[in-house]
Amino acid sequence: MKFYEDGNIPEIPNMYFIYGDGGTGKTSLLKQLKGHKFVFSFDMSSNVLIGDKDVDVVIFEHNDAPNIQAMVEECIIRAIQNAKYQVIVLDNVTALQNLVLENIDNAAKDNRQNYQKLQLWFRDLGTILKESGKTIYATAHQLDNGSSGISGEGRFQADMNEKTFNAFTSMFDLVGRIYLAAGERMIDLDPEKGNHAKNRLDDRKLIKANELIQSEKGEK
Repeated sequence: MKFYEDGNIPEIPNMYFIYGDGGTGKTSLLKQLKGHKFVFSFDMSSNVLIGDKDVDVVIFEHNDAPNIQAMVEECIIRAIQNAKYQVIVLDNVTALQNLVLENIDNAAKDNRQNYQKLQLWFRDLGTILKESGKTIYATAHQLDNGSSGISGEGRFQADMNEKTFNAFTSMFDLVGRIYLAAGERMIDLDPEKGNHAKNRLDDRKLIKANELIQSEKGEK
């Protein structure tokens, strides 16, 4: 617990969570973030980062699966403690969730307890990231609920267990869905559409993907 007198609260860097279909450019969005980046790649979709000089990448492989929780925690702590990095990226939290669930699954006879452990682990992970003093960027695949509505409102959500998603993203400042429309990448930030979305940073509800990161003055 920390106490800050007279409202002298230190500024906390922003946390961004973007989900969408494969190939919509979720990973490449991290290039908009300023500073040296430490990228955790859980689905080996890091080719788009080849040649970037301000990006270090750790790629988790099949043999890492049984120890994924401990490995992720250890690597994140190291990245937090390393002054070289200003940004921590978790690329494809959907894949990470599935690996963690596989390790937790059947640990308890009551399956609800297994999911509670999953939710607690991701809540703790979100807390560590929030307290890191680093800018955080995370991605996930989307789940299409197949709504017949013309606008697709309430149709899409991050491909994660609902309670696990809520536990993890509760501390994130921005949650949005990236998609293609008329050949242009867009990000939906409007929670009133019924999709997973929120924006605590400003009043934007729908943006072009290349305008994700803006200053307080509205500049790119």
